[in-house]
Amino acid sequence: MSRERLINNQAIAEDEENFNFTLRPGSIDDYVGQKDVLAKLKISLKAAQQREESLEHVLLHGPPGLGKTTLAHIIASEMKSKLVATSGPALTRPGDLVGILTGLRQGDILFIDEIHRLGTTVEEFIYPAMEDFKIDFVVDKGAFAKTINIPLKSFTLIGATTRAGLLSGPLRHRFGIHHHIDFYPVEDIKKIVEHSALKLKTKIDGDALDEVAKRSRGTPRIANRLLRRVRDYCQVKGDGAIVGDIVEKAIDLEGVDEMGLDTLDRKYLRMIMENFRGGPAGIDAIAASLNEETNTLEEVVEPYLLKIGFIERTRLGRKATGIAYNHLQIKPLHGQVAIPGN
Repeated sequence: MSRERLINNQAIAEDEENFNFTLRPGSIDDYVGQKDVLAKLKISLKAAQQREESLEHVLLHGPPGLGKTTLAHIIASEMKSKLVATSGPALTRPGDLVGILTGLRQGDILFIDEIHRLGTTVEEFIYPAMEDFKIDFVVDKGAFAKTINIPLKSFTLIGATTRAGLLSGPLRHRFGIHHHIDFYPVEDIKKIVEHSALKLKTKIDGDALDEVAKRSRGTPRIANRLLRRVRDYCQVKGDGAIVGDIVEKAIDLEGVDEMGLDTLDRKYLRMIMENFRGGPAGIDAIAASLNEETNTLEEVVEPYLLKIGFIERTRLGRKATGIAYNHLQIKPLHGQVAIPGN
C-alpha cells in the first residue's frame, strides 16, 4: 500500500526513475544543496584525479529520495568512469558478484543501493575485493574444493543506505569516505523545482514554487513528483501555467497538507495519540495496528516526523509531541501529557 503513496520517497515505477533521471544535474557544480558534503567530495575527487587513482570507497547514507543515487552518477561523471549499478537485495549469493566485479575496468564505479540488505555471505565475499582488489572463489565441495584467486582492476564501491545502523562494523569500516545526506531546506527545494520546471518547459510562479517546496518534505524526489501532479492539474483546470492559487488545490487533492503530511502520516500520528494515549508505543505495535510494514514506518514515515519534531523516539517507544497535537488539532486525552516538542 505504502509504495503507491504520492509522497513516498521511493520510486514508484521504472518510468518515474527514467523521468527523474532526465531531471538530475549533470555535474557536481549543478547539484543543489548538501553544501558541506559537496565541499568535502570535491576535495576527494580532485585529490584522486591528481594522483590518477581510483576514488576511495564511498558510503552515502540518509533517508530515501535525497539524491544518493544522483551523487553516485555525478561521482562517476566527474571521474570519467563507467558506473555499474545494482542493489543489496539483488545480490543473494557470491556468484552474483563474480561477473560484475570481474567485468569492472580500471577506475570503474560499482554502485550498490540498499547495501545494508546484503546477506552475510555476500558481504564477506566482497571484503577482499574492497581491500585488495581480488576475490577468492571456491569451486567444488569437500575434499575436491579448490579456491581460485581472481585479481580485479582497481575500482570504487559506492554504497547507499537508508539504515546505516544496520551495516556491520567490518563493512562500514572498509569505506574510506562517509557522507550523510540530510533533508533539504525549503530554499534549496525551490531551486530544484525551478530547475525541473525549466527542463519540463513549464512556467511556474514564485507562489507556486513556495507551495510545492514547503509540501515536499525536504526531499527532491517528492518535489519532482508533486511538480508532475501539479503540472497535470494546471493543464486540465487552467491554462498550463503553474500559479499559486491553483497549486494549493492540486496538492490538497492529493491529500498532502501544508506540512507535507499525507494520509499515512496522519494515521500514524493519530494511532499514537488516540490508541496509545500519546505514547510511548513500540514500532511493531504501531505497524500492526496500521497494517503497515515496520520498515516502511521506520524508513519513510518516521525520519521526516522526527526532523520536524512531531514525534520523539524514547527507550520505551514513540511519543507524539505537542506541536503534532496542535497540527492535527487534537486535544490530549484526560490525564495524558503531550511532550512539548521542538
